[in-house]
Amino acid sequence: MGIQKQIAVLPGDGIGPDVINQAIRVLDTIAKKYNHQFSYQFALMGADAIDKTGEPLPQATLDLCKASDAVLFGAVGHPKYDQDPNAKVRPEQGLLKLRKELGLFANIRPVTTYPTLYHLSPIKSNLLEHVDIEIFRELTGGIYFGKKETSIDGKSALDTCTYHVDEIARIARLAFKRAEERKRKLTLVDKANVLETSRLWRRTVNEIAKEFPDVEVFQMYVDNAAMQLIINPSQFDVILTENMFGDILSDEASVLAGSLGLLPSASIGNGTAVFEPIHGSYPQAAGKDIANPSAAILSAAMMLDHFGLHQEASEIRTAIEWTISNSFVTKDIDPINFYFTSTIGELVCDFIMNRVEDAIHKANIQLRKSTII
Repeated sequence: MGIQKQIAVLPGDGIGPDVINQAIRVLDTIAKKYNHQFSYQFALMGADAIDKTGEPLPQATLDLCKASDAVLFGAVGHPKYDQDPNAKVRPEQGLLKLRKELGLFANIRPVTTYPTLYHLSPIKSNLLEHVDIEIFRELTGGIYFGKKETSIDGKSALDTCTYHVDEIARIARLAFKRAEERKRKLTLVDKANVLETSRLWRRTVNEIAKEFPDVEVFQMYVDNAAMQLIINPSQFDVILTENMFGDILSDEASVLAGSLGLLPSASIGNGTAVFEPIHGSYPQAAGKDIANPSAAILSAAMMLDHFGLHQEASEIRTAIEWTISNSFVTKDIDPINFYFTSTIGELVCDFIMNRVEDAIHKANIQLRKSTII
């Protein structure tokens, strides 16, 4: 007998609904194959929520998230807010509030490269071989959440970076446990030669490392880590770092894959976990069936891992690899010979259900007909 899970779905803005629809389609296929039951309840988030309720994260949405087993989230953002620096209410505020209210202290971003897409990365192909990284970014502390001040005359400002040992320890243990499951290698990225908070990170992580004797620990200053991600990315396995460094490095690492449309993420903490693609809302493509759903589908796979459904998650990843290796890709990857958002979702589902053949009738796929010969 399979499991039963209630999933809160926040499609959000722009291409969010387009890619989330395909993620749900794949989840339904997994549920059918393995006799699971996934129930979905949809709620407002971001600019869409502001337009309809005046709030980027309505209380009803937050209540639903807290009552669910997981949250599947699309994207937030709209040009009318991006182009108005004086806007009092912004779509992104909803995401920050959601993280805070759910106690999501760890953001996990896997970065995987695909041989057939090496040409899309600005990095030399030989440097992209065997790249398989997971970045653990602390999500609720540091300079983003510290005290902020601007002087009365507006000529000076202050942002305070603060960390407590408990904030460091909880994400460090998550990262060490994950490193145990992978290549048993963890790299702590900090700026301990300059920052007192980084020295606290280093002391705390070194102490926790004693609990995980099988994991080899490396320490690297953030400026060197930024360089090493480009010149030798395959050296990394699990990267552990604080909030701002993690924000910057994970975005930098995204260029290794060749497209933001391929990168999923998970935010985990004390409450309900949230799973989302790292790309933005890309409003110009909304509703055109051209967005890349891979990151959203892979985020759903991370959710299944979170539920302990590792075989099911693995099948989804294998299906995505299959579509990419067979050049079934969206417009962001191949602007000329591309396939629709919904077609990629259909192909992934067909692969999971073993409904694909070695020789696929590509004309039918391009016409969005049956993918089965």
